[in-house]
Amino acid sequence: MNEHQIRRDLIKFSHLCYERHLLVAMDGNLSVRMPSGNIICTQAGCHKGFLTEDELVVIDAQGKKIRGRGRPTSEMAMHIACYNARPDINAVIHTHPPLSIAFTIAGVSLERCVLPEVVLTLGTIPTIDYATTGTTDLAGRVGDAILKHDAILMDRHGAVCVGKNLLEAFCRLETMEHTALITKTALELGGLKELPAEEAIRLRSMGLKRYGGPPSAVARADHPCVDLPDACTSCSSGEAPPPAAAPLPAALPAQRSVAPPAALGSAAAAIEEMVVAEVLKALSKQ
Repeated sequence: MNEHQIRRDLIKFSHLCYERHLLVAMDGNLSVRMPSGNIICTQAGCHKGFLTEDELVVIDAQGKKIRGRGRPTSEMAMHIACYNARPDINAVIHTHPPLSIAFTIAGVSLERCVLPEVVLTLGTIPTIDYATTGTTDLAGRVGDAILKHDAILMDRHGAVCVGKNLLEAFCRLETMEHTALITKTALELGGLKELPAEEAIRLRSMGLKRYGGPPSAVARADHPCVDLPDACTSCSSGEAPPPAAAPLPAALPAQRSVAPPAALGSAAAAIEEMVVAEVLKALSKQ
């Protein structure tokens, strides 16, 4: 793609992130690595829902501004860390998807094998420990995580999704938030059923071979546990296991107490019986 097409896509996907409620106000940032090695990114302090071409900045691989109005995003170090970790990617999207962030605040991990499509295309979605936004500490943590994953969450902060292009990164971002919605709904309905270990391993191996992924993950496509955490596979490879995800609660507390239909029916029947009994009692006294 030439620079004109890349600029057009940056504007399109920035607008989509806003329209899909994946960021608000001045949140988030997007970037694309061009064939030259230079990077086009969103300007610091711009509204992604109304992004225009003059709010895009070109920098080199070290983050030095080449051209464009204003400053590059304050979190550019995070984008550069992703590109340095993964020569196979050319796009990075960072947003603040509300449900996904809520999971990190609640201490509930999305690093579980629940939805087959997610295991097939993403594996699992880990949450990295909190670090102050815009710092080299956070950038380093993100780079380390992206080395092994295509989509990650930052505790209390947001999501980082990568891809060969913006469409691929955006699809991974949408999948993350959709997974959070389904997981939350399932927990509110009473619980969560995880995939059997054998099926999770089969799906992930198939997905890595069919769709690819981080090179370090693809290299493990035929490993007995692939690249999945112990929580998904329950297998011991003799290697140091990845960090265990926080246990999922049996159910999330409901926003308001609502009796299920069956319970409502039983309550209504009991009330009806009481009314009939009182009526018969009154008639017997006449």
